[in-house]
Amino acid sequence: MTSPPRDAATVSAEGKVLQPLPHGVEIHPLTTHPDDRGTICELFDPRWSFINSPFTYTYMATLRPGKVKGWALHHDHEDRYVLLFGEMQVMLFDAREDSPTKGLVASVVMSHYHRSMLNIPAGIWHADWNIGTTDAIFVNFPTKAYEHKNPDKYRLPIDTDQIPFKFPDERGW
Repeated sequence: MTSPPRDAATVSAEGKVLQPLPHGVEIHPLTTHPDDRGTICELFDPRWSFINSPFTYTYMATLRPGKVKGWALHHDHEDRYVLLFGEMQVMLFDAREDSPTKGLVASVVMSHYHRSMLNIPAGIWHADWNIGTTDAIFVNFPTKAYEHKNPDKYRLPIDTDQIPFKFPDERGW
């Protein structure tokens, strides 16, 4: 009998994700402080030096279990997600011609068990996928306010052949 394949490492001993991300995608861990009354989680502090552009617009979104929002791309602004509740996998595809990671497909799992802020640069296709069993609730702090008459949002269908990733009908492995 041959030996079964060994799992590849996905995180370092310190918990750092080993998967490469598209150039410019950044993750800043957030700390949730619990006590006997509840919790508090700082969503943004300019002293972190994580984000250099101003906060100009904020919105909250929900995503139902098993559903996907995307594929979406912005030319003129970045998205900055903080997942408040639930579990969401953000799929990323670098379509930028001048990027050192052009063509890279990556995923970032966000969870209320380990909150973080995810910065998605302009030119990155992204799709939000609720991989949990409850609604995912997240806040976006994009670098530019939404323009209702001229949205900086471009879309592809979920099953597009232009992105080398397919959402499975079944979850798990």
